[in-house]
Amino acid sequence: MAISENQVVSIQYELKDVESGEVLDSNLDAAPLTFIVGKGQIIPGLESEIMKLSLNDTSDVKVAAKDAYGEYDEKAVQTLPKEQFAGLELTEGMTLYGQGEDGGTVQVTVKSFDDENVNVDFNHPLAGKNLLFALSVTEVRDATADELMQGYVGAPQGGGCGCGSGDSCHDTEEDAQEDSCCSTDGGSCGCA
Repeated sequence: MAISENQVVSIQYELKDVESGEVLDSNLDAAPLTFIVGKGQIIPGLESEIMKLSLNDTSDVKVAAKDAYGEYDEKAVQTLPKEQFAGLELTEGMTLYGQGEDGGTVQVTVKSFDDENVNVDFNHPLAGKNLLFALSVTEVRDATADELMQGYVGAPQGGGCGCGSGDSCHDTEEDAQEDSCCSTDGGSCGCA
């Protein structure tokens, strides 16, 4: 029986860049990624393909950039005054987090910098990449009424990221009230 909306699904996966074959992420030696189907907790192209699978299925799922993290947008690379980064020891390629105009968390990558300016990239690190997920479905069950009401799997633990990981990625209790996922390693709390 195919997976449907409002079901809790757990997957083990290895994620590769289709063009280069580079392994970008994997949870094969870790806890499975667990999410509620239909709640926007994973990229849309992956979710739509998972809905064609059943418990214990394995599949290689290709997801085009537009259905993953979007096409790369050159306009999302900006030059900002270095004084906005006072107190930070900048390195090229480092990931920084800030607050966007809408109050949400914004992730940027430092592209380059000099004594006066810092070039930052607001694109997701996987923007513009076609992705290949080698995955297996390890659990499928109906979400509980509480999970559907809260919008995530399980009870909040340590601030939680709403991804079922139980790991805190928020600096304050107030931040923990947000529904957004974040992590300090440039990923998104396993929210593939």
